[in-house]
Amino acid sequence: MKTCIIGTGHIGGSMAIDLKESGFSSEIIGVDACPESLDKALRRRIIDKAASLEEGIAQAELVIVATPVDAMLELLPKVLDLVGGQVVLETGSTKEHILAAVAQHPKRNRLVATHPMAGTEFSGIEAAIPNLFAGKYTVICEATKSDEDAVQTAESLYQALGMKLTRLDAKAHDVHTAYVSHISHISSFALALTVLEKEKDEQQIFQLASSGFASTVRLAKSSPDMWTPIFRQNRDKVLDVLDEHITVLSKFRSLLIKQDFEQLHQLMAQANEIRRMLP
Repeated sequence: MKTCIIGTGHIGGSMAIDLKESGFSSEIIGVDACPESLDKALRRRIIDKAASLEEGIAQAELVIVATPVDAMLELLPKVLDLVGGQVVLETGSTKEHILAAVAQHPKRNRLVATHPMAGTEFSGIEAAIPNLFAGKYTVICEATKSDEDAVQTAESLYQALGMKLTRLDAKAHDVHTAYVSHISHISSFALALTVLEKEKDEQQIFQLASSGFASTVRLAKSSPDMWTPIFRQNRDKVLDVLDEHITVLSKFRSLLIKQDFEQLHQLMAQANEIRRMLP
């Protein structure tokens, strides 16, 4: 089917690559507020043509909104205003605020709220890569509020990308992503800031950095333009998780002060249980 992707960045661009490669989409129409991104997407042949919002939606059977979540709050109602029978799919990392913005829209039933749990620390069309989604999970939220054919289209799309499917309500989604994604980014940003402060005095500190350090701070390379809106929209859930995280960090600190290495060993052994969930 003809697909309009609004937001030709890391997620939207990577989707475009695999949707064409899999044969799911016969044509990809790109819409983006940044002309340079569209130009790069065209030169890389990630999209077949560029269009305005109105033109792109009018020409497509499926519309994918893959913009930062703050832009979605204003953009999604406009997109739904423009669609007829097309399916609209959004890929935001938060759900409660986004879905509240369109809850009363008369065409809410044409929207499928999704969150493909995939991505790297890089952003923009330059970061669009093939097979980004293969083997990962995507969450479909509030599926009962979407038309059955729209949900089936969304499921077929993600299956074409090689993804596994699960369903959650908006609140549960935002709680779970606060634990498995949002707190990881805050921790990585914080550790990077800590090390950068130390680096002012010790220029050689990064020469000693091993692969463990690199993997821990990898997420600190993520775009503030993307993550500030995510933290804003999921603030309450992130604060709850952050409070728990600080409590655990304080426990480690207390044990080190007391030189209670037996209890410290027990805590780390408990943490090793994560192996059962993350091989």
